[in-house]
Amino acid sequence: MSGGARQGPLASLKVIEFSGLGPAPLAGQLLADMGADVITVDRKAAPADPTEINRRGKRSVVLDLKSASGIKAAKELIASCDVLIEGFRPGVMERLGLGPDTCPETVIYGRMTGWGQTGPWAQRAGHDINYLALTGALHAMGSKDAPPVPPLNMVADYGGGTMFLLFGILSAVIERGVTGKGQTVDAAMVDGVPAMMGLIHGMLAQGAWTEARASNWLDGAAPFYRCYTCADGKFIAVGALEPQFYALLLEKLDLPADYLSSQNDTATWPARRAEFAALFATRTRDAWAAHFDGSDACVAPVLSFSEAPDHPQMAARRNLVAPQGVLQSGRAPRFGDEMPQMPRPPRAVGADTDEVLAEIGLSTDDLT
Repeated sequence: MSGGARQGPLASLKVIEFSGLGPAPLAGQLLADMGADVITVDRKAAPADPTEINRRGKRSVVLDLKSASGIKAAKELIASCDVLIEGFRPGVMERLGLGPDTCPETVIYGRMTGWGQTGPWAQRAGHDINYLALTGALHAMGSKDAPPVPPLNMVADYGGGTMFLLFGILSAVIERGVTGKGQTVDAAMVDGVPAMMGLIHGMLAQGAWTEARASNWLDGAAPFYRCYTCADGKFIAVGALEPQFYALLLEKLDLPADYLSSQNDTATWPARRAEFAALFATRTRDAWAAHFDGSDACVAPVLSFSEAPDHPQMAARRNLVAPQGVLQSGRAPRFGDEMPQMPRPPRAVGADTDEVLAEIGLSTDDLT
């Protein structure tokens, strides 16, 4: 196999990923990081690109899925795999003749969409911000006097999407070990995001959360859970939720200890925010970081992408690496006391066509 023997807890798993964008490729990348043999089915050959991080650790085969020979090869490839991943709109794979019903019963068929395989919006286009909008989560993000702020594309695409696709796939792998049968995993971002909102839904039910944006414990309203601007225009993040941590925050800021008794009295929050803001504006970000270093006050500097790898904690774990000068994560999670290995760089699109076809008894001549 190209690149040498695979290592990792999923080294026995063979995954076919139909090439696309966003959460499905990240799912394939994370499986490859864990040692799975992930083969992308691509449309057209292209040179290796080290910035295509989601392609790292994968092999690539180019097939023309508009041709009978390409479909035949795809079916042979699927029959040889444990898991299939696709992120097309509902019905696309069926129209190609590659839907779940055409697969061996042992195959775990992972489907990744925003809206899901069913429902009146199933065929609509969308992006993270749209999926997040329908769940109620986006409404809660941002300041009260401005429109909601999208949290990059982390929450719906990669939180409610990738992570729930992986959860479904690996759950199905475990079940297949018992029953011998695979199944279809319908992973929808509008399903995954609400599943992450149990704490918020619970507080809503308790009357401890209001739907007014920037008015609650975790949305920037609480003076002890928000970011502040420092003297140099950079930011510090404060997360002193528990009373023992809030007490330490007050001590380090030389503020009255009796503020602790009114920590969760929302009537005091505006004045406390203003007081904290004035204090944090008196020193630079790094000066505050040094001041709180070693403390359990739950204060951390807000770092840029380029600064993050050099922080002592980040550097000690080597969880950010830069193969070929491209900043990216190491393998996560890690097992035991291992240190992350340098990721296998992305290979050229189509670089493994001959090898992959040979493994299923075909050659490029069979594609003509």
